Amino acid sequence: MAIDDKQLIALLTNFKEEIIQSVDHRIGIFQEDFQHRMDLVVEGQQSLVERMDRFEDRMTGMENRLERVEVRVVAVEMKVDAVEKKVNAVEKKVDAVEKKVDAVAVDVAAHRRDTEAHRAGYRVRED
Repeated sequence: MAIDDKQLIALLTNFKEEIIQSVDHRIGIFQEDFQHRMDLVVEGQQSLVERMDRFEDRMTGMENRLERVEVRVVAVEMKVDAVEKKVNAVEKKVDAVEKKVDAVAVDVAAHRRDTEAHRAGYRVRED
């Protein structure tokens, strides 16, 4: 059984077409797989972008709240400073009153000594 040239060409052509079909089929499978993987990557990227946007929104909200807290802290500090000034003023007044009370106590003690030294002349009565 000898194969002539026409049969050999027909066999090789048929074999070539089968190889081309097989390669095309495999390329198609690889292409679909690659496209599927690219779709997954794109979906993952979109998910990350959305999460980053949500995170950024949360951070912006936290920054706003922090700014409000800072404003309140400054207001409290101003109130504390005002109270401190008032306390200092009250302390000065209390010190002045203490000095006056001490002076009156000294005067009363001196007056008592003086009146006790003159018992015979008059008496101070304490009830």
